[in-house]
Amino acid sequence: MSETIYIDLHVVQTVPPSCLNRDDTGSPKTAIYGGVQRARVSSQSWKRAVRKMFKENLDEAELGTRTKKIVEMVAERIEANSEFSHERAMELAESIIGAAGVKTAANKKTGVQEAQALFFMSDQQAMNLANLVLTEENASKKQAQEALNQGHGIDVALFGRMVADDPSLNADASAQVAHAISTHRVDIEYDYFTAVDDRAPEDNAGAGMIGTVEFDSATLYRYATVAVHELFGQLAENTEATARAMTEFTKAFVNSMPTGKQNTFANRTPADAVLVCIRTDQPINLVGAFEETVKAKSDESGFVAQSIDKLSKYNLNVISTFVDAPMKSWCIGADIDGAEKLTDMATLLASISDFITQTFSSAASSEA
Repeated sequence: MSETIYIDLHVVQTVPPSCLNRDDTGSPKTAIYGGVQRARVSSQSWKRAVRKMFKENLDEAELGTRTKKIVEMVAERIEANSEFSHERAMELAESIIGAAGVKTAANKKTGVQEAQALFFMSDQQAMNLANLVLTEENASKKQAQEALNQGHGIDVALFGRMVADDPSLNADASAQVAHAISTHRVDIEYDYFTAVDDRAPEDNAGAGMIGTVEFDSATLYRYATVAVHELFGQLAENTEATARAMTEFTKAFVNSMPTGKQNTFANRTPADAVLVCIRTDQPINLVGAFEETVKAKSDESGFVAQSIDKLSKYNLNVISTFVDAPMKSWCIGADIDGAEKLTDMATLLASISDFITQTFSSAASSEA
């Protein structure tokens, strides 16, 4: 597949008072952009939310697990497909993982062998290693690494895998996710709270605990892009799997929410507008629309409508001045100039799936 296909996802979403993503001091993350403070949610935080939603909507066999406990993952599959004891299965798992070049060490508390760093491995790759060690008494490093590089889970293919010990085990990420920032200036606020001791004496009017929680509220611009041609290669050039991965990523990116202080703020809100652009030249982040902050026109006007309008105008300016127009543009939730308005998320996902299926099936037929 020689043609490059990028799918850009742009989301405008208002978030109520909340603390979606905190720094090391417990404060909501922020960034300076356009010379003013903005609310920020890190890309890592939102990718974690996407992966958690994957687990709700996809079969475990289609996904990966990021963990140090990869020896246990492989050992479980060895036990399930042999008569070996747990101890022997752990020994075999450790040997085949070591053969692949992944360093392990005993956990100081449990004594169980673990990877020295978090390792992203799919269910299929764990099974590949189990099958290899059960059929090959002395599997080579090449065989072990081939087993670990085949059968990437959807999330491994999208978000990649970095292995410092041996770069040949790396998997390039086909998705890029930007840090979400507010389209307007944001000031951090403080919620002062008290907690009452339910068993305190009746004549004790004092609080059992007092404290503060920092929070903000914002209308966010969120952006992600997927190199679909790379995703296609990562998923063994399986058109159906690629379409499924892209639609599930789109749905999860739009609908997921980081869980920071969720019980305190009940911050689950849907997107206000989504713009999807399919491009063949390069991905385009439209955050420049908000370098100049959105300002409320009155005390009651809010930021959402103006943010969508600025995104729409900036998008038209970019594609008329600097880059080619997208092959396809769709929007839901609000009208965005230059994009076809679709009715709902289901229609959007079906449109993305149909495009990928037709494009990659046609390419495969022409190459044949």
